[in-house]
Amino acid sequence: MAMPSIDFYILPGSTVASYLDVTCRLVDKAYQQKHRVYIYTDHRPLASQIDAQLWLFDEASFLPHQLTTEKLTLPVPIQIGYDAPSEDQCDILVNLSSRVPTFYAQFNRILEIVIGDPDAQALGRERYRFYRTHDLEITTHKLQTTLSL
Repeated sequence: MAMPSIDFYILPGSTVASYLDVTCRLVDKAYQQKHRVYIYTDHRPLASQIDAQLWLFDEASFLPHQLTTEKLTLPVPIQIGYDAPSEDQCDILVNLSSRVPTFYAQFNRILEIVIGDPDAQALGRERYRFYRTHDLEITTHKLQTTLSL
């Protein structure tokens, strides 16, 4: 099994709104490219916040998504949760957790979003070191005020 490539997106600001906006833009881009995405969070409140934001993100588009706690008869391409996902359902992990999840290796690509908050940056550096010590390919994108993915 190939190891995932890692993309760090470093935001200049520290607002939750910009964090959620970048997350939605990345997920939208991945969905448009026919990827299946798992958005991993530390807890249910953030998962619910992402769920709500994906509904409001772009009036002109529809991003089919669900919380992993919801049971739908058909799988949707964007899953949001705070537990380990079912294996082999998604190929991109958007890690919004403060740590590297134990199941990271089942994905082809991992997207890490780091806001300009000192605590978030310190946790981001820890995740970066983890990936580097596991010899994973890492690309860093320093975003400006206008987002260009």
